[in-house]
Amino acid sequence: MTILIPCYNEEESLPMLFARLTTLSENAQLAPDDDDRIDYRFLFVDDGSKDSTRDEIREFASNRFDTGFIFLSRNFGKEHAMLAGIDAVDTDALVIIDADLQDPPELIGDMVKLWRQGYEDVYARRRSRKGESWFKKATSHLYYTLLQKVSSVQIQRDTGDFRLLDRKCVTALQHLRESERNSKALFSWIGFKKIEFLYDRDPRCAGKTKWNYWKLMKLAIDGFTSFTVAPLRAVTICGGIVSLSAIIYALVVFVHTIVNGVDVPGYASLMIVVLVLGGIQLLALGVIGEYLGRTFIQTKNRPNYLIEEEQRPKER
Repeated sequence: MTILIPCYNEEESLPMLFARLTTLSENAQLAPDDDDRIDYRFLFVDDGSKDSTRDEIREFASNRFDTGFIFLSRNFGKEHAMLAGIDAVDTDALVIIDADLQDPPELIGDMVKLWRQGYEDVYARRRSRKGESWFKKATSHLYYTLLQKVSSVQIQRDTGDFRLLDRKCVTALQHLRESERNSKALFSWIGFKKIEFLYDRDPRCAGKTKWNYWKLMKLAIDGFTSFTVAPLRAVTICGGIVSLSAIIYALVVFVHTIVNGVDVPGYASLMIVVLVLGGIQLLALGVIGEYLGRTFIQTKNRPNYLIEEEQRPKER
């Protein structure tokens, strides 16, 4: 089983992560029952770190047969870094976990038990989220609620990338080559037999989060535009309502003119109509532009990532 760890400037948290992964592997090998023993492989994907993350990973991997790494040529983003790791997986199952230890590695053993019962996607759902502001929690909940309402695919709420994927799921994800990626939605889209695994998320063990609200907003937009045309339909419906209202208003003005004669139109009402229509048109152009921009990027058919240095885990 491969444990995939995407990294970006995680030099402070890596020593603690290495220690806990080592303990996890050793405990799995010491299990009294052969059925409980697991051969873990660790695959680190560095997404263009600027600190000493790569040096620490090299040093850790140099003394272990079960550890490999992929260093990307620049920062492509976490979604593409995860894809690079998914493409390299050749084991029966894959676990994705962040390097900041918010997702405890010790829970992987419990996830494996569910996988052995026949489940193909064991996704970890956050029961609590320590160290996160109420605003982030509220906006995250709102995002998943809206995405679920407009999407034709069942989206798992309050879940991140922490999950165990069977080989079938890994193979399916390897076939999805879209450039604007939202892995959380892709995990839902591929289907397969899923089960929820509740856990309490810990605060970061060290360092600062690499996600700001701008990046989170971009990820949310990617989720909407990648899996639903609801924004386009909403703009279409809005345009229809405004057009119908304009026709009715025109008829009212026409009848009023016939009955009462020519009346000088009010400046305020005219400006309101112009501003409302102009705002709706700009909104519609923006929504269309989001979809058109993603089509433009996809048609370039550029690779999702480029590898600068690579070392695969070795067999025993």
